[in-house]
Amino acid sequence: MRVSAYMALAATLLAPGLLLTPGNATAKGGTIAIGHLVDYTGPTSAVGLPFGQGVSDALAYINKNGGVDGKQMSVDTVDYSYQVPRAIAAYKRWTSGSDRVVAIQGWGTADTETLTAFLPRDQMPYFSASYAAALTDPLGKGTHGSRAAPYNFFYGPSYSDAARALVEWAAGDWKAHGNKGQGKYVHMGANNPFPNAPKAAAETLAKDLGFAVLPEIQYSLAPGDFTAQCLTLKESGANYAYLGNTGGSNISMLKACANAGVKVQFLTNVWGMDENVMKAVGVSGSGVVFPLRTTVTWADMNASGMTLMHAISKMSDPNGTAYRVVDYMAGVCSAYYMKEAIDWAATHGGITGNNIRLGMYQKTNWVPKGLEGVCIPSTWTTSDHRGTTLVTLYRANITGSTSGEPIYQLMANHVITLDKVAAINIPRKPEWLGW
Repeated sequence: MRVSAYMALAATLLAPGLLLTPGNATAKGGTIAIGHLVDYTGPTSAVGLPFGQGVSDALAYINKNGGVDGKQMSVDTVDYSYQVPRAIAAYKRWTSGSDRVVAIQGWGTADTETLTAFLPRDQMPYFSASYAAALTDPLGKGTHGSRAAPYNFFYGPSYSDAARALVEWAAGDWKAHGNKGQGKYVHMGANNPFPNAPKAAAETLAKDLGFAVLPEIQYSLAPGDFTAQCLTLKESGANYAYLGNTGGSNISMLKACANAGVKVQFLTNVWGMDENVMKAVGVSGSGVVFPLRTTVTWADMNASGMTLMHAISKMSDPNGTAYRVVDYMAGVCSAYYMKEAIDWAATHGGITGNNIRLGMYQKTNWVPKGLEGVCIPSTWTTSDHRGTTLVTLYRANITGSTSGEPIYQLMANHVITLDKVAAINIPRKPEWLGW
């Protein structure tokens, strides 16, 4: 089902007459109600679990240390298994009656884009784990037809800007290896709003940079046997392949392509590779280049903000022995940007959805307090919700067997390493807003 179909369903279920108390909400009594939408059991759960845990741990830590404005956050976590109708049902409850929340930590692209049209009516700030560029246009003035999304925020570069950075890196890599003529670029992924979100932007830039863009190759978000797709990829002669799905699906793809003898430089989005994926896929995943949303990884204690990050982790790992992947850390950053916007709202008219939205515009080059050197400095404005256009690219390197050892040991022994290959500033072109 495409976003337009979900929009029709949402329009029916979320019609104003079905809402008990439409309009803005305020924090009531001694608690601040927060909605938390997660995928812990669906096709994107491989990355949904660590990101959602990061958000949950961060909010629990904030509550343990005084809450927000002296109030505790009451967090309602809903596992919707990546099913848009379930997300719509959760949103309906969160915007109705006594269950009404003041902000939501959301998840996927299809559900976030579906709900975007209803957020301004409900004055509901929505901090998604979807980084679709369509969510970055608060006024709806983008030249590619994006609709107004004034209540949508996310931490990190958009999928489109991250894909543009990958294409820029690929163009430089092609030349650095002394190749002549046109390199070949191909987009791979499910026919789903998430992997499709950056497709046109990346392919357009690839053509502009001299690549021949090949027909897309589709593979499902759920893990499966992708031998046929790998053989198609091999026969295509592609030099650079963008994997648009999440880590669980990509594990199957990378293993199948290694078995098929595919020789291609794989690129992927922020959800397509992390340390869990590296352990699961083994040497078949070595060499994949992908964006990182934080300035450091879990093992790097040089950043001052890692002290707070490790303290937050102990909310669900009291012994402090868990290795947290990059998705977990991004979840913490997302929660803390929301928390500081709520802080601002509390002292500027009260904790309402609209005031939380306004709180997102109060700082430039903003890093949440205590997370310095971890979260990337970000700036949101009333006309541009591209929080950052800095894209840091890393290469996943796997030098040996990853079975039988925990991730922290594999990292300590340098069997798994994440190596920085580039930091690319994507220009804030007006024509790229919302696309």
